[in-house]
Amino acid sequence: MTQPVVHLWRLLKWGRILARHGALRGIERDLNTPAPVRRLARIARFGARVPAVPRYADAFQAIGPAAIKLGQTLATRPDLVGEDAAHDLLRLQDALPPVPFEAIERVMAASFGRPLSDLFAAIDAVPIGAASIAQVHRATTTDGRQVAVKVLRPGVEAEFTKAIDTYEWAAAQVEAMGGEAARLRPRLVIASFKRWTARELDLRREGASASELAEGMEAEPDFVVPAIDWQRTSGKVLTLEWVDGIKLSNRDALIAAGHDLPALATKLVRAFLRQAIAEGFFHADMHQGNLFALPGDRIAAIDFGIMGRIDRRARVWLAEILYGLITGNYRRVAEIHFEAGYVPPHHDVAEFATALRAVGEPMRGLPVKDMSVGAMLDGLFTITRDFDMQTQPHLLLLQKTMVVVEGVATALDPDINMWESSEPFVGEWLRTELGPEAALADRLIDDLRTVARLPALIRNIERRYPSPGGAPPAPPLREIEVVRVGGGWRYGLVALIAAGAGVAATLLIH
Repeated sequence: MTQPVVHLWRLLKWGRILARHGALRGIERDLNTPAPVRRLARIARFGARVPAVPRYADAFQAIGPAAIKLGQTLATRPDLVGEDAAHDLLRLQDALPPVPFEAIERVMAASFGRPLSDLFAAIDAVPIGAASIAQVHRATTTDGRQVAVKVLRPGVEAEFTKAIDTYEWAAAQVEAMGGEAARLRPRLVIASFKRWTARELDLRREGASASELAEGMEAEPDFVVPAIDWQRTSGKVLTLEWVDGIKLSNRDALIAAGHDLPALATKLVRAFLRQAIAEGFFHADMHQGNLFALPGDRIAAIDFGIMGRIDRRARVWLAEILYGLITGNYRRVAEIHFEAGYVPPHHDVAEFATALRAVGEPMRGLPVKDMSVGAMLDGLFTITRDFDMQTQPHLLLLQKTMVVVEGVATALDPDINMWESSEPFVGEWLRTELGPEAALADRLIDDLRTVARLPALIRNIERRYPSPGGAPPAPPLREIEVVRVGGGWRYGLVALIAAGAGVAATLLIH
């Protein structure tokens, strides 16, 4: 177990880097920051030359790979880090200098346990991308197929393990301080971050995620997921079909190739809604660098390390919330928050509905280019604080992905209206999921499952209350208070006197 002094040393070292980039100023000034945290921030800042404008993204980039991933997570949490910090963290580029190809070859050979020439006819030594966890090389298989090969950076697992250990320790200390820090549930935030990272550090799980997403998106043929080459995939190496398209970030190239940008934007929004609402399993890193335009205005996605999952009950609530905001039914949106347990029951539903109206009404009917997403999120986070709504970690990835998808769609079509693009899909899905046929089917399934559990329930009752044995049942005995006087020799003396008295009484009776 890592000693607290080691955690504190790491935090001070990282805090020093944050301080040199001015990234601790907000923590020091926020009245909700616990006093011990403010003191630690001041110690880390002592003697540092602090810039006038904080550079949060640069600070996390300087700390290292684990901090880059954490910074990307915190970019979804303006309630934790502040609106300015969250906005700046969105520019975090998950890019690092590449590892020498010789080291990558060693990782691949050790992972497969046989010569690479048995699997690949050629591998480009220059990577097409190098991120904090892995880098990607183009290759040709022995059967002539073009593929992308993703390889973990050497030693990255140990580095992340050490950093996350300290993140968990720090989150526990902060949450124990109570108040606003406890409401924001930092331990659950780090726990979610740990799970996401564990998926990214096992490339077989990334391959499985891509395969599952491809099955779920069969109803959306315009959204393409590259096939996984399982024979050339291991825990540290992922091989997948090569995607030959134009990145959605290259607007000029898209126009030159004759792509319909508004159609691409609409298809992207629909693909995201299909994943998040209908399937409950979504690509949670859908930024422009991971999305490509293919002929026929199709969209291909890559990099399936970060995926989100939402159960059906939460998806129904989410869809009702989204549809309520689209149609202006704030009362129903408020009721869902109470039904889901997001808002404590001692608050008033009507008051919460009015607060939602104050945030949602100014946004309805506007194109994205005229919306202030930052102002809307700031208003929503203020509401959650006023109504004691705890952070919902299972929705963090969804919140982040919604913001990213909106940004990509806006870059393609500045006039897209997210509400109008979402309404047909969400409305149809709700009619399917909440209609009378769906309700009857759900009831039948629940009843059948209950009936199927009856035999096990009876067996459990019999184990708890077995049938009587051959001996007759004992007669009821009067309850007698047991008095323990002192301990040691005094307790033994009292017991001896009581026993003697009992023997004497028996002799007198006889």
